[in-house]
Amino acid sequence: MKQRPQPLPERDAETDLDRLAAAFAALNKAEDVRAFLEDLCTPAELEAMSDRWKVVPLLLEGRPYRDIHEHTLVSVTTIGRVARTLERGAGGYDAAVRRLRRSASHH
Repeated sequence: MKQRPQPLPERDAETDLDRLAAAFAALNKAEDVRAFLEDLCTPAELEAMSDRWKVVPLLLEGRPYRDIHEHTLVSVTTIGRVARTLERGAGGYDAAVRRLRRSASHH
């Protein structure tokens, strides 16, 4: 990830991240979120995030890393990073999976 020569003070960086999170939360439809992501991110960033998200359900099923790699072509390194984040991250993957499952069960 690109680094600034002079990093922002932690408070400012947190505020900026909070503002970005609020922008996502303000969008109610998947197509609006997609458009926002396409405007916000480079194609490489979108691919990297899509790859990470693609392996989450497979990891939750308990599939081996090699099997996930063969199925998705996502690198084993990325799969390992996602697995560590699932275990020790901020809980965002879990929250999204729970919401999607809840949403699917109501349809």
